[in-house]
Amino acid sequence: MREYDDLKELLLKRLNGKGYKAYKEIQGQSFNLGFFEIRFDYIQGDPFASPSKIRIIVENNKHGFPGKYYKNKIREIAFKDYLTRIISNNIYSIYDRVSGSGKSGLIGIDRPGQEVIDRTSIKINKNSIEARLEIGLPAFGRKIAGKEASDMILGYLPKIIEKSINIKNINESSLARHIELAEDQEYIREELKKKGYCAFIANNSILPRESGVSQRPMKEGAIKFISPESMKITFNCPHRGELSGMGIKKGVTLIVGGGYHGKSTLLKALELGVYNHIANDGREFVIMDNSAVKVRAEDGRSVEKVNISSFINNLPNGKDTYKFKSENASGSTSQSSNIIEALEVGAKTLLIDEDTSATNFMIRDHKMKMLIHKDKEPITPFIDRVKELHEKHGISSILVIGSSGEYFHKADTVIMMDEYRAIDVTDKAKELFMKEEVFNNEEAFDISCNRVIMKNSFPRLEGKSKIKSKGLSKILINKDEIDLSSVEQIISGSQTNAITEIIKYSIKNLIDDRKNLKDIINGIYTIIEDKGLDEISSSKGHPGNLAIPRKNEIAAAFNRYRKLNVK
Repeated sequence: MREYDDLKELLLKRLNGKGYKAYKEIQGQSFNLGFFEIRFDYIQGDPFASPSKIRIIVENNKHGFPGKYYKNKIREIAFKDYLTRIISNNIYSIYDRVSGSGKSGLIGIDRPGQEVIDRTSIKINKNSIEARLEIGLPAFGRKIAGKEASDMILGYLPKIIEKSINIKNINESSLARHIELAEDQEYIREELKKKGYCAFIANNSILPRESGVSQRPMKEGAIKFISPESMKITFNCPHRGELSGMGIKKGVTLIVGGGYHGKSTLLKALELGVYNHIANDGREFVIMDNSAVKVRAEDGRSVEKVNISSFINNLPNGKDTYKFKSENASGSTSQSSNIIEALEVGAKTLLIDEDTSATNFMIRDHKMKMLIHKDKEPITPFIDRVKELHEKHGISSILVIGSSGEYFHKADTVIMMDEYRAIDVTDKAKELFMKEEVFNNEEAFDISCNRVIMKNSFPRLEGKSKIKSKGLSKILINKDEIDLSSVEQIISGSQTNAITEIIKYSIKNLIDDRKNLKDIINGIYTIIEDKGLDEISSSKGHPGNLAIPRKNEIAAAFNRYRKLNVK
């Protein structure tokens, strides 16, 4: 390892004024900067190219954080999230960006939102804490700006790191609360499973967001959520103590009410309740079964040999719905596929909003059934399957329903939202349907989990073949685009980055014409749990911009690839 003075001389004398590619001299080099070590894992070849990647290594005897803060998985994820936020905040508060062309002067770390997820921005080693940052090495034109590089790396960066990864400069009580909140959230999530519930919304939660493009809580005029007394449950959390709110039991739950009264807001909060949230988010104690999947109609998506026969059968053109295949699925066939694909990888709760559903998939009323005989209607609507899904397969459903009461006789619980206030109207709704219809479909619901992905679906990853992510909702495989914009529970571009790396890794190591999709994804999860996301990354240098996606989001990317071939 080289020393501080070596790096200073390199930047100010040997490299200053040279062509930009001369920066490559420090790639792979490590320098001792006193409080921490800096490692230059990857150096960009041009000031306009993707930023350089560095790692900051702070030894345990220097940062001073005791092992209690990361002694188990829950604590470690929360601890890493806290440090990531501190570094990100300190970059913005301390750093006066140096000038230059292109990405000159950039210092960045993966920036978290309202949710706490497992990221690669911070890594806990046995003897050190490692922070992974991106930097834009300064240049004027394409000539190295040595003084600006020295100011950035030897001036500002040490101030940022010492203020961030040093227990002496951290509000330790704030850190402890951040970790304890995560433990309380996970405690509730586990208790829900034991007690037969799939969701919990704490009293005084703030569900509305400040705008349609923000996940921050509404600051003014928001109505605090209060549980109906009949649905109130209480947890004795390890740190917070007693916490009460509304529990949603496993089964079929309807969320009803007039337009703009909070139905979809409640469902959206539940949808993102699969993640833990930071303090003062308003939704930090909206806790959802973490296998829950939001499903919707998705006109135009591709579908590859999915068994949708439980919902759609006997198509007039004789098309096979046991291995349904389409380049341009309709609303009903896409929603059927989305449900089966979610169940295929282990979803135990479905979240559905009628506003984003295919009407003919959700319901056929009595008059339509009288006019169009079932022999002439290939669609078995969701209303005829929803009860069976729970009673025979243990799959719960939470549905926003605003236009039809036909679902009342299928529901175990009916919640009415009235000006963002929740009211239990289960008994009143059931009075309207005193006699429940008997499920009379001839074929039982079939969840197929045996689709084997063929290796010839994907290009060989060599030469000019490329797989890359593009923002939050797009992945490109050469010129083919995977559109994830309808996969609403992806909340970070870092998750999309990780899905991209997972696809690459799977092509090279797991897809073998024998494994089904569930086996491939379970295999990936085993590798990540054992060795971390680094193990599946193809990135130059150690990636700091990956976050673990859920199984359903990984499956969704594979399933939306138009060239997917399965048997």
